[in-house]
Amino acid sequence: MKQTISRALLVALLTGSAATAHADPAADGLMLAQRKNCMACHAVGKPLMGPSFHDIAGKYGARADAADYLAQSIVKGSVGLWGGVPMPANTQLTSVEAHTLAQWVLSLR
Repeated sequence: MKQTISRALLVALLTGSAATAHADPAADGLMLAQRKNCMACHAVGKPLMGPSFHDIAGKYGARADAADYLAQSIVKGSVGLWGGVPMPANTQLTSVEAHTLAQWVLSLR
């Protein structure tokens, strides 16, 4: 009986923490951008070395393939889309992380 209660408690805790971890996609996207050093060149509301995330969302948000396009640009990098400073490839990101970042950026539109 004690073992059954312990298992039930463990399942409840794990399920609750998984739901909490994904309760705020905007916070998840911002934290991912901070952890993966995106903020070294980008900011949410103003351009730095690269364009602001708001500007990126405004430019690409109407595209039907916007999330896929941005995720690919994040991973592979780009040249000449926002002036003379190239965006380097970010090969440390997984495909899921790149799509999470892309969807977060697009949510800022």
